[in-house]
Amino acid sequence: MPVEEARVPVLDRGFIFGDGVYELIPVYSRVPFRLDEHLARLERSLAAVRIRNPYSRAEWRDIILQLVAKQGFEDQGVYFQVTRGVAKRDHAFPKNVEPTVFMMSNPLVNPPAAQVESGGPAVSAEDNRWLRCDIKSISLVGNVLLRQLSAEAGAAETILFRDGKLTEASASNVFIVRRGVIQSPPKSSLILAGITYDVVAELAAANGLPLEFREVTEKEVRAADEIWVTSSSKEVFAIVSLDGAKIGDGRPGPGFRRMYQLYQEFKQKVMRAGKREAVSA
Repeated sequence: MPVEEARVPVLDRGFIFGDGVYELIPVYSRVPFRLDEHLARLERSLAAVRIRNPYSRAEWRDIILQLVAKQGFEDQGVYFQVTRGVAKRDHAFPKNVEPTVFMMSNPLVNPPAAQVESGGPAVSAEDNRWLRCDIKSISLVGNVLLRQLSAEAGAAETILFRDGKLTEASASNVFIVRRGVIQSPPKSSLILAGITYDVVAELAAANGLPLEFREVTEKEVRAADEIWVTSSSKEVFAIVSLDGAKIGDGRPGPGFRRMYQLYQEFKQKVMRAGKREAVSA
């Protein structure tokens, strides 16, 4: 239905408590990117917050493909969320309640070529969010406030530190490059393990690019030769200054350019495979 006609009851726990989880799947040329990986993460998030998964993975796939087919644009961002459902306001879980599913698709907007070529600035902040950032929760007020800091500064992202260690950014994962080695914090409850984060790790391993997952200090980030942020919408994007100080020479570096090229080639490969699969089906 048109988004203007969609309605959610005011007692839905997603509205009352932010009691739900979500996913955003990029779609290129009508081919969902890493669909199984997104659905696996959805399953983990639902299990972590103890919301019943209303559909099998095959059913999710069919619904998503139906939504994609109904849109008039080729590249899409498919957003969907599952809340615990509608019940009287009480913190405790209600019994025998059906989860609420909401889904929409919008044109996918990646950074334009000129912005990719020049990179963008970032600001930093203390990571003051809750301790289960590995759950892709719709309770995002912490991220919203942190992202607003960079929005007001005209920056691309807010890079977060907790107790002097890098965690992630307000809406993306963070990688740095130091002396030719790509580094990023390992998966933990303090970061959301991004799908693009995993793709970068796979591409680095497949192409002989040194990569370390370990604790990264704030000092190391500020002294890095390169900083990248990664997400489904940003893909791989270079940060060229942090809090007004240049990163490296203030331009996207050679490590970024190589990874960005590998990512674009991988996308094309996924799209070609997806189109062949659609034809054969």
